Amino acid sequence: MAICSTASLLRREDGASVIEFGLIAPVVMLMMLGTMDIGHSYYVRAILDGAMQSAARSSSLEGASMVTAQEFIDLRVQEAVLTLAPRATITSTRRYYKTFSEAALARAETVIEAPAGANLRCDPGESFIDTNRNGIWDSDGGSNGQGGAKDIVIITFKVSYPRLFPMASMLGLPENVELESNSILVNQPYGEQSVYGPPVQTNCPST
Repeated sequence: MAICSTASLLRREDGASVIEFGLIAPVVMLMMLGTMDIGHSYYVRAILDGAMQSAARSSSLEGASMVTAQEFIDLRVQEAVLTLAPRATITSTRRYYKTFSEAALARAETVIEAPAGANLRCDPGESFIDTNRNGIWDSDGGSNGQGGAKDIVIITFKVSYPRLFPMASMLGLPENVELESNSILVNQPYGEQSVYGPPVQTNCPST
């Protein structure tokens, strides 16, 4: 029986490809999974944006200011997203303004600050000028809801869902995918636009 010398063993390359594959395969697989995960999140975003645009068109119609109509519109967006991300958490908000400039500026309602210092927040013991007369200090000057005829509405959908593969931390990615889609629209002129009454000075919340 032939006995291989040490020099002969060092020159042999049998099994080298297996070792190389074992070293490279995990890295390649990790890159593939990361690419698939990122591609999936982009696809979910595209579906969300598309459903959002459809929801915005439906929301601008007369009757969409009703809560039941808004819930039905939101449900369509949720169904589109949940088809791709079944474990997603989806929230929606609507804020309306009287003009595009108010929506673009999103200025907080004026606070009458206490002598202790100005922080541009409505703190207990202070008061504010309630421009939209809803009894609440609004940090963006808008009001919750769909509004009425000719009002400007900003609809926001936020989506959060676990990533496809539980290896996000190895790629430096957060465990959850966080998406946000916004749409601004003007309600159809199915009537005269309502107007707020004169601004009133209102106390800030006590808590």
